[in-house]
Amino acid sequence: MNNFKSYIEEFINYLAVERGLADNTLLAYRRDLVKYSDFLLKKGVKNPAKVDRANVTQFMWDQKERGLSTKSICRSLAAIKVFHRFCVRERMTEQDPTNLVDTPKVWQTVPDGLSTKEVEAMIEATKGKGWQPIRDRAILELFYASGMRVSELVNLKLENVNLQAGYVRCIGKGNKERIIPIGRSACAAIQHYCETVREKLMKDKVSNVLFLSRLGKKISRQSIWKIIKLYARRANIKKDIKPHTLRHSFATHLLEHGADLRSVQEMLGHSDISTTQIYTHVDKERLKGVHQEFHPRP
Repeated sequence: MNNFKSYIEEFINYLAVERGLADNTLLAYRRDLVKYSDFLLKKGVKNPAKVDRANVTQFMWDQKERGLSTKSICRSLAAIKVFHRFCVRERMTEQDPTNLVDTPKVWQTVPDGLSTKEVEAMIEATKGKGWQPIRDRAILELFYASGMRVSELVNLKLENVNLQAGYVRCIGKGNKERIIPIGRSACAAIQHYCETVREKLMKDKVSNVLFLSRLGKKISRQSIWKIIKLYARRANIKKDIKPHTLRHSFATHLLEHGADLRSVQEMLGHSDISTTQIYTHVDKERLKGVHQEFHPRP
């Protein structure tokens, strides 16, 4: 009898109910664990209690031979480790076979970012007639001012925005709440959008979502992607820009101008400061470039 599927479903239910993880995170866990269980079934291992360290290591090598990146393998291993710890804690199994399995070393990649001039050029590219440039400017201003994730931006409610005090209340991963200050430029753009455009977009509908589509519905993540691509093109920016690029730029520019790492961690909503530390590598790369350009003996 194959017990893997029932064990995985119990684990996913635990992550959803007790830890409150987001749907996308749950899908990622399930996807990784199904791949893992399918591999083990082919090896004749039908129950998590029968898994040993060699099985886990074999799975990792199999993923590497299939061409998966070290980062993807590490993500899968993280899911597998949490799954087996859950099984032991719930007394479904007696031992955790991942205890002595080391995580592969991952080179930290420096995230792509924009310069302050490029961000300003993108925002200035929203100038134009009609409702769309007004809404899109508010989106770009808030995105860059807050460093929110795309999913957080599209789900932002009117009551989560306090323009007088200059902050937004953001609901992030795991339903965790954080307060992010935003500047005058973002506040002014949001206020202008709310006063001149938002009510027209609603078209007699009722919605408490801040940013709306032309149909009066919550704007989609795909639409945010298209907006960023559009204004990057208009600003003549040749870099491969994604929605996360503005989040990366937000963090990088704060650190470049002297913000402390803990504050940036809190604003980004990272549970682990090691995730935020990657942006210190960005700053080091910038300093290296300055040294090479201006030192008399490069």
